[in-house]
This record gives sequence, structure tokens and C-alpha cells, in this order.
Amino acid sequence: MQEIIVASHQAGQRLDKLLQKLLPGAERGFLYKMLRKKNITLNGRKAQGNEIVSQADRLQFYFSEETYRKFGGKQNGYSAENALRPFLEAYAALKDVTVIFEDSNILICNKPAGVLSQKAKEGDLSVNEWLIGYLLRTGQIDFEILASFKPSVCNRLDRNTSGLMLLGKTLSGSQHLSQWIRGRNIRKFYRLFAYGKVREPFYVRAYLTKDERTNKVTVSDKQQPGSDFIETRCTPLRVYGDISYLEVELLTGKPHQIRAHLSSIGHPLIGDFKYGQREINETFRRAFGVESQLLHAYRLEFPQIEDEDFRDLSRAVFYAPEPEIFDRIRKLYKV
Repeated sequence: MQEIIVASHQAGQRLDKLLQKLLPGAERGFLYKMLRKKNITLNGRKAQGNEIVSQADRLQFYFSEETYRKFGGKQNGYSAENALRPFLEAYAALKDVTVIFEDSNILICNKPAGVLSQKAKEGDLSVNEWLIGYLLRTGQIDFEILASFKPSVCNRLDRNTSGLMLLGKTLSGSQHLSQWIRGRNIRKFYRLFAYGKVREPFYVRAYLTKDERTNKVTVSDKQQPGSDFIETRCTPLRVYGDISYLEVELLTGKPHQIRAHLSSIGHPLIGDFKYGQREINETFRRAFGVESQLLHAYRLEFPQIEDEDFRDLSRAVFYAPEPEIFDRIRKLYKV
């Protein structure tokens, strides 16, 4: 008989979902059969599979050691070392990702420009892999934990956008962050440089349509088939000649929203070679080495939170230091 004690990161999910993670080599029908026959029990009792497991619940598996290892995927050359290598490599390679805040459930990091939030293809290194590597290196998770739950990013930034990202260390952390993000309870502010002189605050609403083939979006003031409603609020911080330093609050979070929205009203981001103006981008490439949009996720503001497990986040505000190039442009740019 094998026994597993449900850990905090595993709690809050259906028993059948957890069993599929613990025994990825077993068919769904087999798992339900084992539940019916009481070869898998929950706290010593027969279970249906739809129960929500809690921390410290006991799962018993009345299998042979060989069968348990087989269904757990630990055969045919599979090893913990091979499974963990990509995460440890990402943690070692992405040294510029820094921790801004951390508690037992979530982590907030500062992502530099040029780093993926999640990998796009096999072999990519991203913040998602960095997070697991970080938790492995700091002893917060191990191979057995990863068999049933993988910590992950809860919001995305474009590869060339820098700044704050929200990461779930536990299932509860991921669920709460996702809930707050969907409910627009966490306010998100960005700093950027855009073309043109912006001297007054403005608020704009529009509709965004994404072309999956080109990975590019278009913005219209009228709803189109397949479009999403977007809202953006902008506050000017300072004008430097023919460019403006702005703070933007992202009221809805859609792909490329800030970049495409500002471009659609005549204020494309500096360095944005997808939605921007080629001539001014080339000027900044030559003068400052700008190769991508000057867009930084600068500040996160959390709501009032009553849950004791997340009390440190209640009304908390987090900042990510701006990239060094922002300061250089403020000091040196002249029309």
C-alpha cells in the first residue's frame, strides 16, 4: 500500500483531477474502477472522485510498488534528474529575473525585456520555467510535488515588455490570482515613451481584433466580428520634445492592447517596430540602441483582501524599477 498526504499546493481540486496528475500513466476509466473497488481510498473511505481534497487528506493506493511506479510514469528511462533539468537550466540562465515579493502562495517578479513569459516552443526558456527552477533551488518544491502540481505564471507580458508579473506558487495562489485578474481587482500600471506631445490625461475605449496568423491586432471604434472591448487610461508625466513619457492604466488586458491602442490614436510607442513609426524608431535605435518597445509594467495595486492566507497582499502596492534605458532617454534625448 502506498499513501500520499495532500499538501497545501494540492488542496482545493477534485480528487479525480489530482489522481490523474499523480498517476499520469493510468487511464481515467481505470482510476474510477480503482475508486469503486476501494483500491484507491480517501481518508480510509470509498470515494467517488468528485470530492474536493483538503490539506492533510490521506490518499491510499492498494497497488504493488511496481504498478504504482508504472502508473506514476517512473519507467522507461524517466528520472527526476531528466524531468527537472529544464527548470534548473532556466533558473540558471535567466539571472536578471528578480523577486519583488514572495509569500507562501504567490511570487511577484520583475521580468526584463527579451524574456518570454511562457515558452512558445520546445527548448524555450521562460519565466514559467524560471519559477519552478527557483522553487526547486530554494527547497520549496521537489520532484514529487511537481508530479501533481506545477507552479505557473498567472499573467503574461510580451517578450519585449519588462516589469511586474504575478506567479502562483500553490494551487490556491494561482486560483486567487486568476480570480482577481478576471475580476479586474488588481490595478495594473505601465510606464512608456510614446511619439507626440501628450499634455492632458485621456481615457479611450475601442474594440480590438487579433489576427492569429500574423500575431497582430487592429483597433476600431466600432465592434467587429470576433473583436474584444478594450479600455485604456493615460496620464502624461512629462514631454521631451516630440515624445511623451506616460503612465497607462490597463483597464482591460488584451494582447498588445497598449501598443495598438496608443498607435491607433497617433501616439505609437517608441521602439515598437510592429505598431510604431519606422523613422522615429530608427532614430532611437541609432541613438540609444533601442530594439523593442519602451514599455514597462511598473506598478500593481491590490484590493482589500479578507482571506487570512493573503493578508500581506491586502491594499499592497508593488513597484518594479524602470529599465536603465528609460533614465538615459530622459537625461539625454533632444529633438
